Amino acid sequence: MWDKPQLLLWLANLLTALAVLLLFYSLLFLAVHSPLFPVKRIKVDGNLAHITREQLDYVVKNELKGTFFTLNLDKTRQAFEKLPWVRKVEVRRRWPDKLEVNIEEHRAIARWGNTGLVNAYGERFDAASNDDLPVLEGPDGTEREMVDSLMNLAVELRGIERKPTHLWLSERRAWRVQLDKELIVEIGRDSPRERVARFVHAYPHSLARLQQPFAYVDLRYPNGFAVKLPDYRPEAVNASGPAVKSKPQRSSA
Repeated sequence: MWDKPQLLLWLANLLTALAVLLLFYSLLFLAVHSPLFPVKRIKVDGNLAHITREQLDYVVKNELKGTFFTLNLDKTRQAFEKLPWVRKVEVRRRWPDKLEVNIEEHRAIARWGNTGLVNAYGERFDAASNDDLPVLEGPDGTEREMVDSLMNLAVELRGIERKPTHLWLSERRAWRVQLDKELIVEIGRDSPRERVARFVHAYPHSLARLQQPFAYVDLRYPNGFAVKLPDYRPEAVNASGPAVKSKPQRSSA
């Protein structure tokens, strides 16, 4: 080997190249980890209605570690996503010393029983709200379906100036809705939106004309619906005859 100058020259060149690469890597490592490149500016964007400045400052001071180059963007994003009301976070570096954080808040559509809130995407999240929101109760995994049904029912019920305030979905896929925190409407399993549309169409010509309060309507009939009138007293044929107790009355749709 020692009597082969070409091989020795090739080996010397290889060692020189490795030394240069190691030197370059060392300089790059020192530059990346150098305190000369701190994150000096953090810009937070988003339509923030519930997240406070104090919460953002806490994350910045306690969760963001590293220089402009070494700051872990995934961990930074996860740190902001731990805040209540945060749905989605995007984090970007901007040379030479800026971090841009874009935050999307949840928009609460309803409450999920007593355990949390539901957004417009049918996603459950934990947060506190004093807003007067409708309540959804149903099997786990049906959040998106129930949000869609709530919105559809709200559209249908505008025709009679009513709004859903509580919506149930049973394990057997039967629907029930409460309107304006008063009237219970039993919808059933089949064609819920069509049944409600039929009810809304018939409402001005039937229930709206009743002089007595009613608290329950059953739409599970093919050609009509039943109404329970708690104070219903039919006109007696014989004044001395026995009074009839309240019972459901059926109205044709």
